[in-house]
Amino acid sequence: MNSPAPEDTVHPIPPRTLTVAYTGGEERRGPITMGQANMIRCILRDDPTHINIHDVWPVPGGVTVEAVTDALRALAVRHEGLRTTFPHPPGAAPVDQVVAAEGTFTVTVLDHTELPDDPAGYAESVARAARAGRFALGREFPMRITLLTVAGQPAYVALAFSHAVADGSAMAILREEFTELLAGKELPDLASLPPVDLAAVEASPAGLRKSEASLRYWERIIRTGPQEMFAEPRGRRPGTDEEARQLTLRSRRGGRALARAARRTGHPEATVLMAAWCALVAHRAGQESCVTAVPSANRFHARVARSVTTTSQDALLHLDVRVETFDALVARTWGAVLNAYRHSQFDSVRLWEMIGRVTAERGSHFGRDVVFNDVSALPAPLLGTEAEDRDGAEHELTWGPPQALPTRLLAFTYRTAPQLHISLWAAPSLFTPEEAEGFLSGLVLLLEAAAAGDVAMDALTEVTGVRPAERGPDWLRLDGCWVSPDAVREILGRAVGGLPVHVAEEPGPYGTADGTYGTEATPDTDGTTGAAVNAEPHLTAYIARGDTPLTPEEAHRALMALIPAAGSGVLAPRRYVLVTDPPADPDRSDAWRWLKTIEEGTGRGRQV
Repeated sequence: MNSPAPEDTVHPIPPRTLTVAYTGGEERRGPITMGQANMIRCILRDDPTHINIHDVWPVPGGVTVEAVTDALRALAVRHEGLRTTFPHPPGAAPVDQVVAAEGTFTVTVLDHTELPDDPAGYAESVARAARAGRFALGREFPMRITLLTVAGQPAYVALAFSHAVADGSAMAILREEFTELLAGKELPDLASLPPVDLAAVEASPAGLRKSEASLRYWERIIRTGPQEMFAEPRGRRPGTDEEARQLTLRSRRGGRALARAARRTGHPEATVLMAAWCALVAHRAGQESCVTAVPSANRFHARVARSVTTTSQDALLHLDVRVETFDALVARTWGAVLNAYRHSQFDSVRLWEMIGRVTAERGSHFGRDVVFNDVSALPAPLLGTEAEDRDGAEHELTWGPPQALPTRLLAFTYRTAPQLHISLWAAPSLFTPEEAEGFLSGLVLLLEAAAAGDVAMDALTEVTGVRPAERGPDWLRLDGCWVSPDAVREILGRAVGGLPVHVAEEPGPYGTADGTYGTEATPDTDGTTGAAVNAEPHLTAYIARGDTPLTPEEAHRALMALIPAAGSGVLAPRRYVLVTDPPADPDRSDAWRWLKTIEEGTGRGRQV
């Protein structure tokens, strides 16, 4: 359904609904694409206000309501994705998409005697309000359209989209074409594939090989990379979404610095900006590498570049920042980004099955903590970038409205010239408002330093003013992750019903960072056989089970059920040792080691 406006807005003129009929398309049916499957999974699971997306299209003066509805009708006929539904039985996820040849959609018209002082902001609030309510995938038109008029004259079209048929790139394409239609221009023939044809390409032998390669690439990162970027004491909160305010940077300083740094290093601006982002994120998080999702990366191929559908599948960038200088990191970033882009097409169901399997073996919960979405190269600006009157801002930070944040750090880069224009949402449990502002300002400072010359990576605090996370001496780096043994002990104690638990760091040979156990040769994720695994330090959990019939497998299973909401710094022990009673001095590890062992194991199904 259409949502007419935010609740606190008063409209002196009652809304009216127009029903617009369209015809002239082709009726088709076929399997869903990998991108559609990925987003449908989220649509069926997540809060609609999180997964639905929205945009605002300004309407030029002198355009009639009829011209607006004609342009919307033309878009529906032109793009199969807008005529697509996903029929499915109750309780099951869709596997097919159906393209209608004809149909109808509605436009809610909100007429005003005058618009509020901030008309663009008001239109944005109307579009955002329309995101509430889950789209009925099997029958609902995938756009909720509200036309804002003043004395009958169109001013803005506020839209909410089902993420099953559109993503940010698709919204930008539609916005561009809508503007051209209103200007009387003829649109060129479609050059990119519609969703049904894209699904056929993905299901081809070459497409399936690409998907398999992507799964292997992701598995290497999930097995060896940090499981949470921001593992620190103040991040120890239940793993639920936080509400974060939008912080927007508009900086001509940043735009000039980025351009100069790109010229000096000989790399594209996008690569330099990505390197600066990863360097600062890893520095702030105190990590040796940066794992960041890059959602817009999978439109680099011509067959999907201008396709109105959702291609929302993350490219996952894993960038090792252990280099001496920023220039060396930029050079490394180029190849790493291309590698991530090449592996951004996959079967999302199998991906999450793999993540579940690997994290159970590793004893972790993989967090999509950092998202960097560079949409500056899209054919039209996205929502919130139409403030040309602020193009002259030399360096400006402004706070916007809050929204639920299903990650820890989310950035959208809207433009890089003539100014650097980035919006940031930072989890307030990890970033105070001053720290969030300092992070974006620090990014500009890093670019300015890189424009002037190479930057030592160990000087990032001095150059940017951004300080690494503070952790006490009880925090350990194990298996590529920052771990708090105290937090592990606390959560494991809850998992086993309050039995006495002691957690200690011990040397191998009971586990390695690739999720394997023992010292035998093991297969690598690409199918080859690796050398004998090396012993690494790990956590051992001692549990005094008394008369309780607890096994290592049961302890591990119970702990894994709590880890997703356990907060920060929790990684399952690699070894569980069960004893009858705790020692007289339960804080001493050696006292636990002297006790008679009833049973021990990894809990992963393979005994030590």
